[in-house]
Amino acid sequence: MDIATNPTNPEGNPELADAAPTPHEPPVIRREDYKPYPWLLPETHLHFDLGIEKARITSKLSVERNPAAEASSELRLNGDGLTALGVTVDGEAVDDWQMDGADLVLTLSGDTHTVEIVTEIDPSANTQLMGLYASNGMLCTQCEAEGFRRITFFPDRPDVLSTYRVRMEGSKEQFPILLCNGNEEAEGDMGNGRHFAEWFDPWPKPSYLFALVAGDLVANSGPFTTASGREVECNIWVRKEDLARTDHALQSLHRSMKWDEEVFGREYDLDLYNIVAVSDFNMGAMENKGLNVFNTKYVLADVDTATDGDFDGVEGVIAHEYFHNWSGNRITCRDWFQLSLKEGFTVLRDQLFSQDMQGEAVKRIEDVRILRAAQFPEDAGPLAHPIRPDSYREISNFYTATVYNKGAEVIRMMRTMAGVGRFRQGTDLYFDRHDGEAATCEDFVKAIEDGAGLDLEQFRLWYSQAGTPRIHVVQEETGDALVLKLKQVLPATPGQLDKQPMPIPLRVAVHSRATGALGEEQLIVFDKEEDSFSLPLAGGNPVVSINRGFTAPVVIEREMARDDLVFLAAKDDDPFARYEAMQELAVGHLVATARGNPSGDGEAAIIEAMKAIVSDEALDDAMRGELMMLPSETYLFEAMASGDNKADPGAIHEAREALKAAIGNGCASELHALYERAEQVAFDDPAGRGARKVKTVVLGFIAASDPDKAAELAAHQYDRADNMTDRQGALMTLAGLDCPERETRLADYYERYRDNALVVDKWFTLQALSLHPDVIAQVRKLAGHPEFTMKNPNRVRSLYMAFAGNPQGFHAADGSGYRMIADVILELDPINPQTAARFVSALGRWRRIEPKRAALMKGELERIAEAKDLSRDTYEQVSRSLDG
Repeated sequence: MDIATNPTNPEGNPELADAAPTPHEPPVIRREDYKPYPWLLPETHLHFDLGIEKARITSKLSVERNPAAEASSELRLNGDGLTALGVTVDGEAVDDWQMDGADLVLTLSGDTHTVEIVTEIDPSANTQLMGLYASNGMLCTQCEAEGFRRITFFPDRPDVLSTYRVRMEGSKEQFPILLCNGNEEAEGDMGNGRHFAEWFDPWPKPSYLFALVAGDLVANSGPFTTASGREVECNIWVRKEDLARTDHALQSLHRSMKWDEEVFGREYDLDLYNIVAVSDFNMGAMENKGLNVFNTKYVLADVDTATDGDFDGVEGVIAHEYFHNWSGNRITCRDWFQLSLKEGFTVLRDQLFSQDMQGEAVKRIEDVRILRAAQFPEDAGPLAHPIRPDSYREISNFYTATVYNKGAEVIRMMRTMAGVGRFRQGTDLYFDRHDGEAATCEDFVKAIEDGAGLDLEQFRLWYSQAGTPRIHVVQEETGDALVLKLKQVLPATPGQLDKQPMPIPLRVAVHSRATGALGEEQLIVFDKEEDSFSLPLAGGNPVVSINRGFTAPVVIEREMARDDLVFLAAKDDDPFARYEAMQELAVGHLVATARGNPSGDGEAAIIEAMKAIVSDEALDDAMRGELMMLPSETYLFEAMASGDNKADPGAIHEAREALKAAIGNGCASELHALYERAEQVAFDDPAGRGARKVKTVVLGFIAASDPDKAAELAAHQYDRADNMTDRQGALMTLAGLDCPERETRLADYYERYRDNALVVDKWFTLQALSLHPDVIAQVRKLAGHPEFTMKNPNRVRSLYMAFAGNPQGFHAADGSGYRMIADVILELDPINPQTAARFVSALGRWRRIEPKRAALMKGELERIAEAKDLSRDTYEQVSRSLDG
């Protein structure tokens, strides 16, 4: 997940194909240059003498020649900012080692050796939050992808597997709890206020899965009994004041463990499972073997401080990291080009788990909405890459929506084509074949192919080709059948101009608008550039429901009568297809309006469909809330910028707000009745979750059509709220209005929760995302707030990443939003380059936007590129955004 920098060779294994780069141009690492490491490390012993400002690490490595690799007497150990205080080989001090850039290089003559190295580091100075660092008085680690080399010299690559035996020593007062991977074997006092703990992880693992935590922590503990009858001690470690908010995390862990046994046949393999919540963390969480380190955001939750979405987030991320125990830890990646092997598969597993916990229909829509908001723009921009990339300069830049979310969709397609039972046979074979190995994406596809009995030869193109396929659909009636004519178009992406057709599984049905009859669903696999499929009719006026359940991550392009879309939105028996019809209605109208070609009846058709959704008594409110949501401005941007067209963010925003107002006026009585009904549903009612969702959606429509009424309703909802979902939904509405209620409730919210960092993050985010006309000035003011800091990733994201996702503010016509984000990148890059680099993609879409804004965005990228001493992370993203 997270990586640090190494100015020489970040992978440590491929031969660098490029000529010697300048310091400003990091080398390109290529997948085709992979070579096995020449040495095996069956055992690693680590001794830590821990302190906040000084930690002394002694590593003892057992090395032996790798018979599967090209013979070499050179032992190259990666480092980053380290100095060796002492080096011994087989117990004898040596001085013939040398530094090659950041790496320590030894020459070894024999077949087996023991190498011991001593290093010292200052965890308090580690603002990158990679390796061993300090966080609010505790010590913790983050080693994925290349953080271990910031702790000690080591072959820091995922195909070098070793067992780890670790001794930790430190102040008992400062670090009463000492945690590491595996099982604890010993602990005790050392005198002088110091103590120790010894840990052993019997499962060989790569260095990126190493973890250590030392601090003043307490645990919410609860055992889990596995299917074979073993008892596993499960602990959620937090600061004492946070303990009351950990019950949901522990329950989520237990549900995940049980689900993985039942659905994938995977049982946990250690006696302990520890999770530690850390407030300073670059990502969401990390699956270190037996010792997961989590961002507090994905551990702490109670009704007063967490929304329904937060509860889902905790459950989903807890599950994701637990599922990595098999899909990522027991079987890891051969190299970082195979990242989707573990992340794509594990995202699919956590999505399937959440579907079973929360309901399949709503969860599927939520996942697709995330894919379209994050991954589709990535696929259409200068940073597009396959789910298995061919090259990189900085691996942290490939922890992307493509690798994670599209990777999950690709594996889901295999599951769709195989069926659930045969897919399980394939995954069982994968786990059996490759347990204890560093595997490749090809290993996974081959196991599914063999276990499920599928021919996936052509399907492998999904791993090597970037871009989102666009499917053109034409239909013809012929007698008692409907002929569906399909054509797939694969847009050019950087480095890939010509592409081959890919197999695309599509669930389809043909309904009858004349009779209301719903046709039987079929699965077709479209694997040619053009093809036709004959489908049975259900009656007159046939209406095609296609890509039901979103079986493939593609864009469907078709000319469809509004009456047909209204019919699908109201009557389709596939929940996703119903949602998609409503989205198509809105996208067609909004894009046409933004282009200056509004249709006369588009708005009326949407209002008609909205009324049908609001009044449909067969719908539960959770699904109703999804169907009522308009497509995001990000999704509309992509739709407007299709082909050679350019997007106009200002026109998109105006069109969307006008449609919200029209719906608010045209459905006024229905919306108010729905809101009043939802207000009566108690928090703990099974229907309460859906009721809270529709209240927030309804307030958005009323805010656009009748701001004064919206302020009144939202203020009332805020004042009587007994949960964070209602309070935040109300405040989100108020934050976008220019009214007295806005200021009083924002002030109350801050004072109420000022001691809770996660809720203060929400306070920043609500204002940065707001529709308020002065949002840029407000963000500038918030940046000077005493609670804001550039050194905490959560806080930076809560303000500036939220603002970068606010189309109204970020795309301000004068370019002030672009300049703000560019300034953030330049200020943040020396502190935390990984977080800084993640802001670049917002500016990288300049080629797809109207000329005036495009010039302003490009100018900011060029200003960043001219800066001295840019990190490798940021340099790669900026250069690709300008050149891609």
